Amino acid sequence: MTTTDTTSLTGLLAELIATDPDAPLAFDVVGDEIRTCTRARFGEQVDALRTELADAGIESGQCIAAMLPNWSDALVWQFAASSLGAHVIGVNTRYNTGEVAHILVAARPAVVAVAASFHGLDLFGTLSAAAESASEVATPAVAVVTGPSAPATPVDPAGFDLGGGAWLVGSGDIRGTRVPRTPVTATVTAAGAVADPSDLLAAAFTTSGSTGTPKLAAHRDSAVVRHGRADAAIMGVVPGDVTLCVLPVSGVFGFSTAMATLAGGGSLLMEPVFDAAAVLRRMQELKVTHVVGGDDLFGRLYDTWHTEQRSDLSALKWLGIADFLGRSHDVARWARDEFGALTSGVFGSSEVFALTLLWSAEDPESVRWNGGGRPVAPWIEARIVDPVDDRVLPAGEQGELQLRGPNVVDAYLGNPEAAQRAFTADGWFRSGDLAVATGDGAYRFVCRMGDVLRLRGFLVDPAEIEHRLAQHPDVGIVKVVGITGDGGYTQAVAFVVPTDDASTDTDADVLKRWCREELAAFKVPSAVHIVDHLPTTVGGNGTKIRAVELREWAQNWTDRERDYRRD
Repeated sequence: MTTTDTTSLTGLLAELIATDPDAPLAFDVVGDEIRTCTRARFGEQVDALRTELADAGIESGQCIAAMLPNWSDALVWQFAASSLGAHVIGVNTRYNTGEVAHILVAARPAVVAVAASFHGLDLFGTLSAAAESASEVATPAVAVVTGPSAPATPVDPAGFDLGGGAWLVGSGDIRGTRVPRTPVTATVTAAGAVADPSDLLAAAFTTSGSTGTPKLAAHRDSAVVRHGRADAAIMGVVPGDVTLCVLPVSGVFGFSTAMATLAGGGSLLMEPVFDAAAVLRRMQELKVTHVVGGDDLFGRLYDTWHTEQRSDLSALKWLGIADFLGRSHDVARWARDEFGALTSGVFGSSEVFALTLLWSAEDPESVRWNGGGRPVAPWIEARIVDPVDDRVLPAGEQGELQLRGPNVVDAYLGNPEAAQRAFTADGWFRSGDLAVATGDGAYRFVCRMGDVLRLRGFLVDPAEIEHRLAQHPDVGIVKVVGITGDGGYTQAVAFVVPTDDASTDTDADVLKRWCREELAAFKVPSAVHIVDHLPTTVGGNGTKIRAVELREWAQNWTDRERDYRRD
C-alpha cells in the first residue's frame, strides 16, 4: 500500500485527484468565456511540464521565475517545479525592467516562464531588457506559455530566445534547450535553520520594498501546504466552494488565497484582468463563495454593484479584507446586509504568508472588520515587544508584532544580510508592524511602525484620524501622514479626495472642526489638503497609497492648505 505525503504540493494534488478527478480545480477566463480545468486535467498539465523541465535539465534547488498572469498555468508551474525540488519566484506582469532585473540577479532563475501574449503587454520585451541589464548572471532559458486559449497564429519560440534556448510549453519539444547551471542564492534564516533540510524551498515572493530594494522571501514546500490547510479551515473552504482569484498569484496575497482554496477542496475563478462588471457577472454565474483582497478591489466591486449591475452574490460566505484606502467597513457592511456574508480583517506578509492572522466568526464586528486576528494554526507563535529592546509587553500596550513558526520565511534569495536583520537573537521574526495583544489570543494591527505618529508624546495610529475624516459625508478617500514641524515636533497632515457630490463649503476648517468633535485636540490634523487624487502604486497585493510621496507634498505645502477646487 502506497501512502501520499499530504504535507507537500505533490501530495496535495494527488489527494485532490484521487478524491474527485472530475471536480473543477480552476475556471479560466478567455474573453467572455469560462473554461473549466478539472483536477485530472490540471494533473496532466503538471506531469507534462515536469517532464519538459526535467528534460531541459532543471535540478533540485534551482529557481524558476514565472512571469504569468492569473491563468491556471501559473499554478501548474508551481506544482511542476516543486515536484522536481525547484522553487518558483512569481514575477508580476506589471513589473518594470528594473524590478525584473533585480529578480534575475537575486534569484538567478534557470528558466523564466513568460506569457506569449497578454493584454497588449510586451512581457518578453521587458524580460529581454532586464536580462541585458543583468548581464553578469547566466542567461536563463525561456519557456513560452500560451495560456488557456489557443493563439490566433502559431507561436515560434525562437523569437523568445535570450541566448539560453527557448521552447513552447506543452509541445513536448524542448528544442534541445539545456538550462544553465545556476548558483544557490538562498540564505537560510533562523526559521529555516530548524526545518527539515530535505523539505526544499518551493515558493518565493517579493516584499513591498518600502524600506529599500525588495527582498525575495522563500518558503519550504511543507510550509505552503500546511499553511494553506490552516487558512482553509478558518475560512471555511469546503468542496464545491469557489474563490475569486483576482489578485495576482505571483504575489503572496493571491498565492495564499489560491493555496487555501485548493487545500480546502474548492475551485478557483482565475481573473487575469480586473473588470468589475465582468467579474460580478462571473461571480453570480459560478456562485463565488470566498473573496480575499484589499478594499481597493472590493471598493470597485461595491461601486459597480451599486451604480451599474446588482448581480446576485447570495452565494458569498466569507470575505477577507485588507484596508488600504479606508473603505473596509463600508464593504463589510454591504456584504453582511445584502448577502449575509461574514467579513474578517487579515494580517500577513510575504515573509509569513498573507493570511496568518484571521478573526473568528465569534469576534464582534467592531473588532473583526479591522486588520489583525488570531494565528490560524496553533504552531504559529506571536508576541508584542518593545521595538527598542525586544522586551515582551503586556496585553493592551502597543509594540512590534513578532512571529515564530513554520510559516515564517525560511530563506532570502540574494540577500544574506536580510536573514540576520529580520530576526531577534532568540529566533523571532521582526514584522515591522505595530500591533496590540488583546489578551484573549488575538492581535489587533495598528499600522506599520514607520507610519505611526508621535503626537505630543503619544503614539497615534493615523488610521484613527483617517476613520474620523472618512465618516464625513463629503469625504471620499483620505490619508494622513506625519511630517516634522516647527520645533522638531511631528504634525499630522491629512489629504482628502472629496466625493463627486461634495459641497464646496466643506473645506479644511470644516473638516478640522469635524475631527475636534470626536478626537483629542492633539490628534486633529494641523493641515488638511483637499486634492483631486492621491498618488498610488499597484503591486501584487492591490493598490496602495504612496505615503512617501504624500509626506513630500506635506513638507512642501507648509505655507498654506491646498484645495484644488479653489487653487
